[in-house]
Amino acid sequence: MKKVLIIVNVSKDDSVFLSKQISDFLDSKGLKSDIVNFDGKSCEIDFSVYKFIITLGGDGTVLFAARGAVKYDIPIFPINLGQFGFIASVAPEEWKNDLQSFLDGKAFFEERTMHFVQVLRGKKNVFESTALNDCVISASKLTSTILLDVKYDDFPLCRLKADGVIIATPTGSTAYSAAAGGPILDSHLEAFVLTPVNSFSLSSRPIVLSTDGLLSVKIDDGRTKDISLSIDGQQPFSLEVFDEVLLKKYPKKVKLICACRKKFYAALKSKLNWLGGPYA
Repeated sequence: MKKVLIIVNVSKDDSVFLSKQISDFLDSKGLKSDIVNFDGKSCEIDFSVYKFIITLGGDGTVLFAARGAVKYDIPIFPINLGQFGFIASVAPEEWKNDLQSFLDGKAFFEERTMHFVQVLRGKKNVFESTALNDCVISASKLTSTILLDVKYDDFPLCRLKADGVIIATPTGSTAYSAAAGGPILDSHLEAFVLTPVNSFSLSSRPIVLSTDGLLSVKIDDGRTKDISLSIDGQQPFSLEVFDEVLLKKYPKKVKLICACRKKFYAALKSKLNWLGGPYA
């Protein structure tokens, strides 16, 4: 019988103690579990041997779990020990009731779109990953601009001179993209949110594109050669001039237990103070 994976963000207070409580609770239900420590960086785990995943941390812990879980259709039970909790939606004081509901088959869950990211160097695929939040292409050093040729389904969309560009999912639209001036999208949508970072041109504005197409960002030859790609803020990869970053919709969606649209909009109000104006 498959086991349960408990991913513990060791930087969060009480996460280790809580993981022991959860492990004992699962054991009382006849479910064996493995506990893995997470320090904010990606690590190798064989996700295929697990029935479901419990994350103890913030949204970053869920992002890590999602990239490993989505391939095998493994649901994630995300307990929020972080500051924001847009993705990690289970309150620490409610974990036992919510987890019991899930074990009883009564818990609601939400499916979130993920993006598939590839890097082509010449005709060779040198990197690939999935992203639940975003893909960021930027100069590795501050105050350096880079040149990017952006195409959508082979149509020349724009040529950016900027500090970088963020390509976010709807889930990631509340994160770095929002801080850079991008729009917030409903988490149920399927879209690319392309947000330039400190563009040299005042006409460069964020744009929302359908995931039915293929998005291409090619690194053009400019003064800055030290350029990086970051997946969900956790997977760094060094890019070279003329590398091409390709993004498309991943064929599977990640399943988040106890996540729903109501919680998403509640988080907008409580976490980002998104009110639209004063109440009467």
